[in-house]
Amino acid sequence: MRTIYALARSEDPGATVDWLVNVIGFSAHSVAKGDDGQISHAELVLGDDMIMVGQGRPGGPGIYIAVDDPDAHHDRVAAAGTEITLKPTDQPYGSREYACKDPGGNDWYFGTYRP
Repeated sequence: MRTIYALARSEDPGATVDWLVNVIGFSAHSVAKGDDGQISHAELVLGDDMIMVGQGRPGGPGIYIAVDDPDAHHDRVAAAGTEITLKPTDQPYGSREYACKDPGGNDWYFGTYRP
């Protein structure tokens, strides 16, 4: 069995890493910098989970992270100036979630995922 990690591409990985660490609460596991001294790739952890951030065009599938209280989480993220693309909403499949964009343009979803 292999482990799968989500990868978020960003034209400014440093800004995305800063956002994930300072606003969302991830910790940096490892960070690689290019010859220019800027972050080119990072591995970040939140609890037992890891994601990677790399240089490139944003897009692709959104990233979903389960949180205990999406309303409180939304309020903290919105207060930090993050672009909210979906306010906290009850979903027909039982989750309450919201969505936002990181500084690199990637979609992130936070909610109480309960299938």
